[in-house]
Amino acid sequence: MADSQTNPLHVDFCGLSMASPIVLLSGCVGFGEEYTRVEGFSNRDVGAIVLKGTTREPRLGNPPHRICETPMGMLNAIGLQNPGVDIVVDDILPGLDFSETRFIANVCGSTIDDYAAVTARFDDSPIDAIEINISCPNIKEGGVQFGNVPEMSARVVEACRAVTSKPIITKLSPNQTDIKENARLCIEAGSDAFAVINTIMGMAIDIEQRKPVIGNIQGGLSGPAIKPIALLKTKQVFEVAGPNAIPIIGQGGILTAQDAIEFIIAGATTIGIGTSLFYDPLLCTKINTGITDYLERHKMKSVSELVGTLRL
Repeated sequence: MADSQTNPLHVDFCGLSMASPIVLLSGCVGFGEEYTRVEGFSNRDVGAIVLKGTTREPRLGNPPHRICETPMGMLNAIGLQNPGVDIVVDDILPGLDFSETRFIANVCGSTIDDYAAVTARFDDSPIDAIEINISCPNIKEGGVQFGNVPEMSARVVEACRAVTSKPIITKLSPNQTDIKENARLCIEAGSDAFAVINTIMGMAIDIEQRKPVIGNIQGGLSGPAIKPIALLKTKQVFEVAGPNAIPIIGQGGILTAQDAIEFIIAGATTIGIGTSLFYDPLLCTKINTGITDYLERHKMKSVSELVGTLRL
């Protein structure tokens, strides 16, 4: 892994040594193998890869259409299609090269028991860390999302914390009233880090058919259109997480090195790249180069010197 003495891009995230602050986001790179087929792409250019959302049992996902391009973004409603945690742990993880980068599992569920069971299964695996996707609907509470109610978010984190010693990253939803309160309760429940933010709910309409474009009616909006919102939420969560030494993956609309640097200044230790990979699969190298140039111009030796340096 990266040498912090010679690599200005090196970051320490929950005790994990990362060669770059770039994290490839869940759902955008499958189970870590999709972009290895792109000529010129290397897992060594990224600090970590978050695997596709994984549930207790296999899921077929939502009916089509599942994706819709929007101005400066994308709506998606894949529906957590995945083969189930047993297949991921037994068949997929053994094929990943853990010497190249870090791999983070993404845990999803419809009940708190589901989250705990999937987390426990990943605990007994070589996975480096576990991201909890608390934006899933709680079927026992009428479909309300775990991530939109701080107390419910904390209960999920607490249940997962009880069954794993691996770092837990809580993926916070922007679709809630008070993200700072949610972060505070999740820290108390045992979260080691945050991913800020998840997608913002939206929809698109086919005016000729007068029907929703997305088969699920609504989907998660990602891409450059949500960057200002994600940046503000990162700054707000850092106000709670920073004093507690809880690192943040800042994500939402990062397309350039400047975007990435803004998130780091706002308080992100690492930055998540997702939708922009569909525009440019080789974007990571360009962002790494841009961050390095910025650090040199400002006479900084590492990314950590830049984290949370917003002047108010």
